[in-house]
Amino acid sequence: MKTVLITGATAGFGRETARRFIAGGWKVVGTGRRAERLEELRAELGDTFCPLAFDISDVAAMQAAIAALPDGFGGIDLLINNAGLALGTKAAPDIDLADWMTMIDTNVKGLVAITQALLPVLIERKGGIINLSSIAGNWPYMGGNVYGATKAFVRQFSLNLRADLHGTGVRVTSLEPGMATSEFTMVRTKGNTEAHEKLYSGTEPLTPEDLAETMWWIGTLPAHVNVNALELMPTSQSFAGLKVHYES
Repeated sequence: MKTVLITGATAGFGRETARRFIAGGWKVVGTGRRAERLEELRAELGDTFCPLAFDISDVAAMQAAIAALPDGFGGIDLLINNAGLALGTKAAPDIDLADWMTMIDTNVKGLVAITQALLPVLIERKGGIINLSSIAGNWPYMGGNVYGATKAFVRQFSLNLRADLHGTGVRVTSLEPGMATSEFTMVRTKGNTEAHEKLYSGTEPLTPEDLAETMWWIGTLPAHVNVNALELMPTSQSFAGLKVHYES
């Protein structure tokens, strides 16, 4: 039985992906800050789900949790770096610097730290890594500033990992979704329900189940197949036009 470690398993993409891999016969290590949600998942999914509660931006806590994995869960075959967040929608001159730093600590520093910690076992088991980037890392938009930059980092880090791991058998994918239903906008706007509902009103966005099924597909492809990068959007979303500012 194979084992996947999923960061950010307490909600959205991570939670549904944990359910999908359990249904597919894998063991799942799910991480997140909210211990009570992880315990709820364990009650739902059973003994093949192992909860690890820590903040991904706390490297020491992450390393301690990984070192203390119980017997039967230490052989990680697939790492899904799903944990991440966006904070704020204002343009760069008006942002809260603390929000920028939190995004960097979570989306960049936390992701690279847990990846580095698990590389030895992933190499030993010829495993895989799926890193959750975003179309925001490929296509700029107003208010995307540091969030988009962190996701561009995730994409390039994934490609460079792929180069560094050449010959090891480890597969690496940058998964880059567009608009999707999750707690993303609620977190980004710090609980603004109106903004959340306005964003999704009249659209049919990607769902957590869509992303979970995509990650299951990537994670269970034959060992000789590597998806380097995969960008996906709902049909209702496409590329924005270029802006031109006209002086009056």
